[in-house]
Amino acid sequence: MNAFLLEYLPVVIFLGIAALIGVVFIVAAALIAPSSPDPEKLSAYECGFNAFDDARMKFDVRFYLVSILFIIFDLEVAFLFPWAVSLMKLPPAAMQFSFWSMMTFLGVLTVGFIYEWKKGALEWE
Repeated sequence: MNAFLLEYLPVVIFLGIAALIGVVFIVAAALIAPSSPDPEKLSAYECGFNAFDDARMKFDVRFYLVSILFIIFDLEVAFLFPWAVSLMKLPPAAMQFSFWSMMTFLGVLTVGFIYEWKKGALEWE
């Protein structure tokens, strides 16, 4: 049992050193950091400008539209990379099916992108 536990000794030492370094950095920051920061740093801001209205104000729908479009096309890339890596490892019949499935997926996304472009969703005033 002792030989089995000795295999984990480097991991325990690594965790101990990492915890010690973390505690040292936290204590050093608490001791060295200025205790009276600049008033500009403490001012409230959102998106780079000071708050000027109620925090419950409604946002323009373009903020939501841009974020949804970003998520859609970000997911496209997230699906495209693993597919491209694993495509050549498939048998020929599965490779052909996988290829045309991805082309259908990209086609649907392209049609959606063109629709959003024509509707003016990508125009920012």
